[in-house]
Amino acid sequence: MPGRGASSPITLGDRIFVTCYSGYGMDEDQPGNVEDLARHLLCIDRAKGKIVWQKASKALMPEQEYGGFVALHGYASSSPVTDGQAVYVFYGRSGVYAYGLDGEELWHTVVGKGLHPWGTGASPILHDDLAIVNASVESQSVVALEKSTGKEVWRTEDVQESWSTPLVVAAPDGSKELVVNMRGKILGLDPKTGKELWRCTGIKSYVCPAVIAHESVAYVSGGRPPEMIAVRTGGRGDVTGTHVLWTRKKTAIVGTPLYHDGHLYWIERQAIVSCAKAGDGETVYEERLDVGGRGDKVYASLVLAGGKLFGVSRQDGTVVLDAGPQFNVAAHNRLGDESVFNATPVVSDGALLIRSDKCLYRIGP
Repeated sequence: MPGRGASSPITLGDRIFVTCYSGYGMDEDQPGNVEDLARHLLCIDRAKGKIVWQKASKALMPEQEYGGFVALHGYASSSPVTDGQAVYVFYGRSGVYAYGLDGEELWHTVVGKGLHPWGTGASPILHDDLAIVNASVESQSVVALEKSTGKEVWRTEDVQESWSTPLVVAAPDGSKELVVNMRGKILGLDPKTGKELWRCTGIKSYVCPAVIAHESVAYVSGGRPPEMIAVRTGGRGDVTGTHVLWTRKKTAIVGTPLYHDGHLYWIERQAIVSCAKAGDGETVYEERLDVGGRGDKVYASLVLAGGKLFGVSRQDGTVVLDAGPQFNVAAHNRLGDESVFNATPVVSDGALLIRSDKCLYRIGP
């Protein structure tokens, strides 16, 4: 690929879409000139692996300088999203872009100008005719844009220290709620208007993992020390005392948990994989994987396919686990690519798509 990145690829039919960055921050010792930073959206032929088209956009200045925590993941950490008509990407303070499936730029909207020494990472999501982004870094807000024009529809402010991708969850009565995780509180919003429906006390520190849900229960995690909270949606007002089902103190700081068959699974950055009961948060197992590499070992989240859990490490391949309450390592596969793998892989039509700082790989049929 023409640049680096930590975002996950997405698929649409025979096309793969993935982002990367170039021009600056390719070498920590000699990062170059920040004004040369550009981000790219690539459209790749799924069968042949060839780039069909790519669209580059120059970063708006000023941008966070390369180094420290930014050097761990770079400038293309937000994954794209598509509704089958367009592809939407979020480039932090450089804004949200919408592209047609042929690569034509449809619109561009800036949602804030803030910077953070850790960079940006939350991914856009779609709901009905809206594209919704967590712009906590850029403007301490969640912003909903009209998909067709990029016009701002609503904005919810005071979203502090959140790199978490929000989620639209079906409440017990079937209505939809946007669950937003941030330092100190969890919010349930009306995704159409941004109106607050409920809130509860949340994680005491910054949050990175995306929100997940099952049967109207939202699971949020993150913080240092890390915490996980299970909260039933559908409440009104302060639901701390009525809808919080359980909390636990051990979870991943970066990676997002995965729900499967009554259990939650996650892999922590030091390559400790855990399983807990979704009903009460009780630990089923906690095991350290034999994964090498310097510093943090894992940033990617687990994915499920064919009864197996796939955990991609930053520098030492992919660990394959049995998806069940009994811990078992089924395989440990390495590609021979010595660059860094930060992105969560994607399962697509029986194949596994894995991206590193250099390449995109299709494993399987």
